Amino acid sequence: MPIGRQAPISRVWPSGGAHLWPPGGTSDLHSHRRGHLVYAACGVLSLHTDRGTSIVPANRVAWIPAGFAHHHRAHGHTDMRIEFLPPALARLVPDHPAVFVASDLAREVLLTLSGPRTHDRAARARLRRVLVDELQEAREQPLHLPEPRDDRLRAIARVLHADPADNTPLAQLGRTTGASARTLSRLLHDELGMTFYQWRTQLRIHHALVLLAEGHDTAHVAHACGWSNPSGFIAAFTDIIGTTPGRHRAGDRR
Repeated sequence: MPIGRQAPISRVWPSGGAHLWPPGGTSDLHSHRRGHLVYAACGVLSLHTDRGTSIVPANRVAWIPAGFAHHHRAHGHTDMRIEFLPPALARLVPDHPAVFVASDLAREVLLTLSGPRTHDRAARARLRRVLVDELQEAREQPLHLPEPRDDRLRAIARVLHADPADNTPLAQLGRTTGASARTLSRLLHDELGMTFYQWRTQLRIHHALVLLAEGHDTAHVAHACGWSNPSGFIAAFTDIIGTTPGRHRAGDRR
């Protein structure tokens, strides 16, 4: 796998690998002939494709189909595990990048497949089948932030990524791009399947996960990401991630 300037400590084998990334470690843009699962045993990963960005905290597992060019970045010290799936199993999971809840069983199987213990081919095949069964039972999670295609939406995305706390109304943001709020709302629905509020909240939660991984406390993250008080942030975070920011930062993987 091509890597960026901050190289991980890696252990690789034909069916996967384990990579210990330093904070801020990044990979170069690359793709694989086989689809693969990505899991952060600790830390947080952001996975970027031309479809958008997926955030992978320690209670989620990401799927990257074969041939999808992508790169990733580690937020905090990150233990990244990768497991490639053979085509017969890859056909049972989505044909697009996705993020799933990592059940206790799925997590243990991933850690076993990527751990130091050696398993024969038949045992690995059984474990991979169990893993795919678990993913089929799990619903896709809204941790994938789609990348807009329209130039006007891209301009607004740049503003919000630069300052997630920006509370400028859509109509006012639209005036800087020459589009009305109605036009932008239609584009958001048609391209991303979201309202402006949903999209901005998703973007803010993505930034929040990164800040939490960097060690910031809940109050700081809430204000940095646009919430006027921590309780509103905690409610939004829990609704999307499934656990509170405090439990997430402490490593709660439920």
